[in-house]
Amino acid sequence: MKKILLNGCFDLLHPGHIQLFEHCKLYPNRYVKVLIDSDNRIKYHKGPNRPIIAQNDRAYMIKNLKYVDEVVIFDNDAELLDLVKEYSPDIMIKGSDYKGKKIIGEEYCKDIILIDTNEKYSTSKIISYITNR
Repeated sequence: MKKILLNGCFDLLHPGHIQLFEHCKLYPNRYVKVLIDSDNRIKYHKGPNRPIIAQNDRAYMIKNLKYVDEVVIFDNDAELLDLVKEYSPDIMIKGSDYKGKKIIGEEYCKDIILIDTNEKYSTSKIISYITNR
């Protein structure tokens, strides 16, 4: 069984996120774990008006996607690193915006796959569009 890992904020679930999850279907015998940033972590990295969707609600939505088996909320880099190390995934899937960047826990993954997602989708762009209408 292939152990697959994804992680991120997944604040406003959009087609770019779904493209990442959808890639998992290429591995018929798989277990997909998703690590999501806690509300506190998102506030720290994205600002006081984020997240839009609370962590338990984000976890609930993601857990109910057909590609996902498990969701875990993490609060800081050390916790994320420990979770990746403990899971020791065969594959970690990230967006191509991580090309050339340090990925926390990459040393504990057998393979990292960067997926090109549609650049018009991002939570920040969606929020900007809504607030500037």
